[in-house]
Amino acid sequence: MELRQLRYFVAASEAGSLLKASGRLHVAQPALGQQITALEDELGTRLLDRSSRGVLLTEAGKVFLEHARLVLADAERARLAVQQSAADPRGEVSLGLTTTVALAATMPILSACRSRLPQVRLKVVEAYSGFLRERLQAGRLDLALLYDDAMDTGLSKRPLLDDKLVFVTHAAHDVPATLPLEALAQWPMVLPGREHGLRRMIDDACAPIKLKLQIVAEIESLNSVKRAAEAGIGATILPQGSVAEEVAQNRLRTAEIASPHMRRRVVCAVNTTRPASVANDAVAQLIVEVVHDMVESGAWPAKWTGEPPVKS
Repeated sequence: MELRQLRYFVAASEAGSLLKASGRLHVAQPALGQQITALEDELGTRLLDRSSRGVLLTEAGKVFLEHARLVLADAERARLAVQQSAADPRGEVSLGLTTTVALAATMPILSACRSRLPQVRLKVVEAYSGFLRERLQAGRLDLALLYDDAMDTGLSKRPLLDDKLVFVTHAAHDVPATLPLEALAQWPMVLPGREHGLRRMIDDACAPIKLKLQIVAEIESLNSVKRAAEAGIGATILPQGSVAEEVAQNRLRTAEIASPHMRRRVVCAVNTTRPASVANDAVAQLIVEVVHDMVESGAWPAKWTGEPPVKS
């Protein structure tokens, strides 16, 4: 099995046609087809169904495609690792952010990366913690900011901060600085669906006291949840850092919730079973510095729990 064969197979799969793939790769179509056939012979199974309309992945091909992409990505990381120096990190780094972390940190991290690591191309994936953890363990992400400090096989997690969940409502509403958890039952609420980690945390906090919330809508997009609160459709519960901008602009108002369950720890997670590139390490260090500065300045209202970053 050769890297060339994997590249040809991936290209044909993505193009849906041997002709189109040969044009993109600048390789004669017969040669490309022969290499894919040789790969199939070695694997002992057909990867592509060929027809006059193009090619389609077989079930075996769908499985093999994910592995082929991973092998090619690792090969590219290895190539870059021997070409670059610590002073010149370059290449693609894939970063996973939970949806609530993304609300607070995406723009500061992207801005700092463009300014300080101009040769690094950051690929940001926004999703639930569980999905990001799976992609990180599978090698499809280089690092991730997760709301989860539990032990996971193959992952190293660096604690960063404890994020406070707060009651969020329209700025015109008069609310005290602190609300007891029980008081939330008096408000119509807009929350993410039950699959969302934030929603599960809220439900778990309410369950011991049998608190039933008035949920008037469930919205998966946290940006839309914020807009619903701003429009007065209902109050919500979000990390304080995710609404800092709207609060500063007097568009939303927050109140602390008197419950020990309304805190979550943010960690920077990496896969220790895979070799790290210079670019990966540089981005990880940059993220720690950016998030620490946000906490220190109050841009991310939270409690820093990690080691102080070593400034680069």
